[in-house]
Amino acid sequence: PVVASNRINTPEQAEQLIADGQADMVSLARPLLADPDFVSKTASGASSSINTCIGCNQACLDNAFTGRLTTCMVNPAACRQAEFEIAPAAKGKRIAVLGGGPAGLACAVTAAKRGHKVALFEADIEIGGQFNLARRIPGKEDYAETIRYFKNRLDELDVEVRYGRPASLADLESGGFDEIVVATGVHPRRLDIPGADHPSVMTYVEAITNPADVGTEVAIIGAGGIGFDVAALLSHPQGAHDPSQPDIERFSSEWGIDLSYTQPGALLAANHKWPSARKVHLLQRKARDSFGAGLSKTRGWANFLEVMFRGVTMTGDVTYLKIDDAGLHIEAGGKPQTLKVDTIVVCAGQEPADDALSFARSLGKPVHAIGG
Repeated sequence: PVVASNRINTPEQAEQLIADGQADMVSLARPLLADPDFVSKTASGASSSINTCIGCNQACLDNAFTGRLTTCMVNPAACRQAEFEIAPAAKGKRIAVLGGGPAGLACAVTAAKRGHKVALFEADIEIGGQFNLARRIPGKEDYAETIRYFKNRLDELDVEVRYGRPASLADLESGGFDEIVVATGVHPRRLDIPGADHPSVMTYVEAITNPADVGTEVAIIGAGGIGFDVAALLSHPQGAHDPSQPDIERFSSEWGIDLSYTQPGALLAANHKWPSARKVHLLQRKARDSFGAGLSKTRGWANFLEVMFRGVTMTGDVTYLKIDDAGLHIEAGGKPQTLKVDTIVVCAGQEPADDALSFARSLGKPVHAIGG
């Protein structure tokens, strides 16, 4: 018998593998951490309500290989069920949740499940918050499944969702709320050097949302997780794809997998020159040898290799001097240089977007700040 495993994320994928004769059985591990009711939901025809594994590895494999408790980023109750008992509330309340990112969504669903009446306010025209950015990154497309899951749960639990503008003081005053939860997330940190407002400068939010507006040569300021994600997106020839229709031939060619199984170990000769859509410079203040140090233990190596194979240059020990029409002026290792780039994308951290806290507290109701 042949047992297929790894990133079989949906009942439909599992069924298709067996129906096509590619496997006799399928094996699931991470998907059952994300949703322990995966099988029962499938059997009852409720597969659309499955909380899908997004393959981030941050709380499962990364934790397992560093001696910490294995759990799940999209289901923090995994392996911690005794800590996460969701009991009915002694008294139902009316709750306002400000922000429809992951924290706000989890709060709204949990509160509604306990019997509270919940109104969720989302400034954007869709829920998801930072996950709406992550799902646009090649290799992170499955983050959209978490948004899909929460949309379904909000409907099932009759949560009122108000889209398209942030909650106002008038909304909270007139809503009759007993408690308010502020989960308004973060916004990109601004660059503090001369020329930071130059037209060539974009935030990572702008670059991820509108990559077509990015020029052909790009400097990325900041090489943390977001910087690597932006580098992967801007250098990728096609961008994000539909996870249900993977480009297996392209993936296999780039990573050296022999689909004909004629080579030893089904491995092709190493290919370290992948196509790239742009010339990308990835910059950081830290030393060159620390690039990628903060990435996922079990995924970070692949993130690092991908941007390297697409020709992204990585420069450390950088001091940012100014931005003008000539480009980005820096010192690298103490030596001044000018990067003549079309676009500069700032990935230099985040700051709390908590302006709503002050007016929420002015109402004299219990206020809780989460997420961010």
